[in-house]
Amino acid sequence: MISIILNGNEEQFPDGATLAEVVQHITSATQGIAVAVDAHVVRRNDWAITSLRSGAQVDVLTAVQGG
Repeated sequence: MISIILNGNEEQFPDGATLAEVVQHITSATQGIAVAVDAHVVRRNDWAITSLRSGAQVDVLTAVQGG
């Protein structure tokens, strides 16, 4: 298991977990999502090939529309 900081909270994921798996864990949204690992934005095309290491800081942001 690896331990990451996900949106400010410590979370556990299996060894070899990808960024795509982490995003699916936190939201079912398919659009309007931005993700950063250790303060670096990761392109959506790279989520499935980005493996995470223990201690990584992952921030998942979703766009909210309103007025």
